[in-house]
Amino acid sequence: MARWSPVHSLLTLVALATSACLWTPPEEPEAPREEKKAPAPPEPTACMTAPIVTNGSRNRMRVALTFDACSTRHNEYDERVIRTLVETGTPATLFIGGGWALANPGRIEELAQYPGFEFGNHTFSHPHMPQVKDDQKVLEELQRTQRVVYDLTGRIPKYFRPPFGEVDRRVAWLASQASLVTLNYDLPSGDPDTTIPAKRLSDWVVRKASPGGIVVLHMNHKRFATAAALPDIIKGLRKRGFELVTVGTLLEDHTWPTCQPSEEPELPAVAGVIP
Repeated sequence: MARWSPVHSLLTLVALATSACLWTPPEEPEAPREEKKAPAPPEPTACMTAPIVTNGSRNRMRVALTFDACSTRHNEYDERVIRTLVETGTPATLFIGGGWALANPGRIEELAQYPGFEFGNHTFSHPHMPQVKDDQKVLEELQRTQRVVYDLTGRIPKYFRPPFGEVDRRVAWLASQASLVTLNYDLPSGDPDTTIPAKRLSDWVVRKASPGGIVVLHMNHKRFATAAALPDIIKGLRKRGFELVTVGTLLEDHTWPTCQPSEEPELPAVAGVIP
């Protein structure tokens, strides 16, 4: 039987200590990495939507007569409409199509001489805007017209009238990126319907007009009853106590959200107008 000795015990402790120093604990498993979450979409702001205006204040006896000059195959002009407005001292907002302006440059230059007229944007080629799915093409329709109107009149339109009155939120927002307020109407006159006689047309507008109203008429077709009905429209509205004003005056007390355009679109030059 082996006898215990202090030397033997010391050697045993040294051996245990040495073996302990050679051992390393197993590596702890890596903590699972926290997955980066996709950034949340921005909160909606006023600049992500745009107004579609159909009327002004209902508390003031004001009505705005607006006249579309549509870009069509014939690009006609009914000077009788303008003559009546001038002779009766009636302010009006004229929504000019870019194609129409190019076909009638002398006409629009004459219109710009009358301070009672305000110019609006009625697109370049008069398309159904919600059906134009390419955002850049929507902007081109608006910006080309802005350039034509400015080149011929020295004025920059502030309001955009959608052709056929057709507009959606996307188109209105794109218009705001071109610094335009989308403006429709609350009283369609029905003047493109050539079966409507002048008396019926004027009676309809005078009877249906309301405070803050925006009336849409046309100045680009001599077959329409617009010119024949216009004197009675003006007389009847004034008899009812309405002040006839431009859209700008009608909306002068309204403020719009200030939005910074996301990107300045690259715009084509217009042949014969933009160098």
